[in-house]
Amino acid sequence: MFESIAPASTPQAAYPRWLGDIGGTNARFGWQDSADTPIRHVQVLPCAEHASLVDAGLAYLQAQGLSRPACAAFGIANPVTGDQIAMTNHHWKFSIAATREALGLPRLLLLNDFTALALALPDLPREQLRQVGGGQAAPLAAIGLIGAGTGLGVSGLLPLGHQDKWLPIAGEGGHVTLSAGNAQEYAVIEHLRVRYGHVSAERVLSGPGLVDLYHALCVLQDGQGREITTPAEVMERAEALPQSKAAQALDMFCGLLGSVAGDLALTLGARGGIYIGGGIVPRLGERFDRSPFRPRFENKGRFRAYLAAIPTWVIHSPVSPALQGASKALNLTQW
Repeated sequence: MFESIAPASTPQAAYPRWLGDIGGTNARFGWQDSADTPIRHVQVLPCAEHASLVDAGLAYLQAQGLSRPACAAFGIANPVTGDQIAMTNHHWKFSIAATREALGLPRLLLLNDFTALALALPDLPREQLRQVGGGQAAPLAAIGLIGAGTGLGVSGLLPLGHQDKWLPIAGEGGHVTLSAGNAQEYAVIEHLRVRYGHVSAERVLSGPGLVDLYHALCVLQDGQGREITTPAEVMERAEALPQSKAAQALDMFCGLLGSVAGDLALTLGARGGIYIGGGIVPRLGERFDRSPFRPRFENKGRFRAYLAAIPTWVIHSPVSPALQGASKALNLTQW
């Protein structure tokens, strides 16, 4: 988390506030008038259509007819360790302080997008969650969060001894080294290692990674089918042809996601549950419920029973919960 405040301003929780969820593909913005009002004026802008975050932000304000607010908080798909940002999965590079000045903001807070999403988890309505598999959340236990989109986001919440007090995690767990669970996965990962060197979880568990995974299976089997170039095409062919390499790729994707999610649950001791966000899994619907995700999540040898007791939920929200999490971040004086 990094905050830029104008010299004459104070970091109080002011309204109205401008909220953002900046990914590698889209920038989603919203507006909150007061603590008691919902987020409105939500608009999604393709990042590729704007030269910079400033350009996208100004386009949003103009389109919505909004003046510059008292403060803003943006979650962004990137580590936030200081003033300088260079996005991992997009070309935008900027200074947070210079961006605040260019947008005319008294206060601008930037934090990792999945840290923002994690902050929103305790307030998510149950009807926006679909449980996959069994298990029941333990009270006052750590919570894990993972989600595949343009990249792979990972975060979580650690309890601070009270039901309403949580410590959000700002990490880069999507870039851990991916490990294989069987011979076919080993062959795919080795194929990708030759191409990329390091094969992180994000190299496979993301939109571009799903395409790479499908192409790897094509090369390893018969070399046919590489005309598919987008994640949507892989998912469409998998749905239309259940025996196709696209369907194999999607099943492998879900299985590997389950394995990585299980690793996260063990690492955090996330007996409060694992939440699954991002843009890919919610689109899979009931197919994901039938996929290898949950069996692989639990398949951790002597700790199978430990993981079987941990619930996993897919987030289905009409408005990005990360916007609400960004608003909550403005109320925090420290992690």
